[in-house]
Order: sequence, then structure tokens, then C-alpha cells
Amino acid sequence: MTDRESDLRAFADRLCECDGVEDAFLAKSFTDRILVVDAEGDLPASVRERLDARDVRAAGEVYGAEETGGAHSFVGDVGDGTRHHFVDVRTRGDLQSYVVE
Repeated sequence: MTDRESDLRAFADRLCECDGVEDAFLAKSFTDRILVVDAEGDLPASVRERLDARDVRAAGEVYGAEETGGAHSFVGDVGDGTRHHFVDVRTRGDLQSYVVE
């Protein structure tokens, strides 16, 4: 595990203690590290500020999907809450995915 991954895992754990956050965890896309945040409703502005300070940006902004509106992180509903995806822009493109046949 890299220092950055370890740092983001600890950061996700701390986010879970924030008001309005139900869960936060790391995931992986093909080449990027994704921080998934499940919120009780709208994601609080204070949480967005903390994400920005860590160089973790809304997936829609990173991948060019501005037409989605808002902060471009909302990906769907989870129970009574909302799920948001954020991309670690410090390590964007560094991960490798393999197809196993």
C-alpha cells in the first residue's frame, strides 16, 4: 500500500465521523483511485472543502461531465441517502488494471 493510499484510507475513516456522512471508502476504477462518499442527503459543503484540500475532486469535473449539474459527484441513491464519487487527482492514471482470461 502506498503512502497516498494509506493517507486516503485514514481520511475516509475520518470523513465517516462528519455530520451528514454515512460512509466513505476507497475504490478503484481502471486507472484511478476513487473515494466514495455516502451522505444522508446533500453532501455538506464542509466535506467538499475537506475533499478539495486533499486533491480529491468530483468525478464529473475530472472526467468532463459538467452537464450533470451541481458539484458533479452525485452518482445515485443509496437507501435514503446519496452516493458521490471523487477522484484522487494526485495519482490519476497511475493505477493499472488487468484483464484476466
